[in-house]
Amino acid sequence: MRVEIWTDIACPWCYVGRARFDQGLAAFAHRDEVEVLHRSFELNPQAENGNVPIIDAVAAQYGRTREQQVAREEQAASMARAVGLEYRIGGRVFGNTFDVHRLLHFAKTHGRQAELMDLAFRVNFADERSIYDRETQVSLAVEAGLDGAAAREVLDDPDAYAAEVRADERLAAELGAGGVPFFVLNRRYGVSGVQSAQAFTQALEQAWADRQAA
Repeated sequence: MRVEIWTDIACPWCYVGRARFDQGLAAFAHRDEVEVLHRSFELNPQAENGNVPIIDAVAAQYGRTREQQVAREEQAASMARAVGLEYRIGGRVFGNTFDVHRLLHFAKTHGRQAELMDLAFRVNFADERSIYDRETQVSLAVEAGLDGAAAREVLDDPDAYAAEVRADERLAAELGAGGVPFFVLNRRYGVSGVQSAQAFTQALEQAWADRQAA
């Protein structure tokens, strides 16, 4: 059975939702027969890299006050900590994740995509280092088990793996994904947002039962 997961590294709900999915999958009896594919989604494809604090940028984007956005960050932090994830508030900046997605596709060709994704999420939300910094991106690739020089070549070539990122985003649109995280089970069931681990287990069980019946 195949599960496709659309996420953006800049998305706090993806950080939490992916961890909850992993918990739900761990409780699924047929977990060893589930193939998980990670797909790209950009929440802010027109964003430019800079030094604007993420709280101020997102508050302006959605018409919230700074206090309202801080409250949402605190909610995300609480949810993250409940599933064993670290989450710091206040140090992240707004930016464009396209290069990170390209690097994740490069990692996929070497079987290291999940490892790189874990590291990128951790750096962004727990360490609050900029995932938009080129040297940070290369160091993460190396930590994930990839060749640093090859990773730098990918990042220096704006066309490298760009088509793969765009293909993922087109597919998300075709499947009706308006945001992330977005989970698709066997191209039959869609699960949106931050669900509980139990809800993910139930969705997996339903998709498995329908697969067996078919």
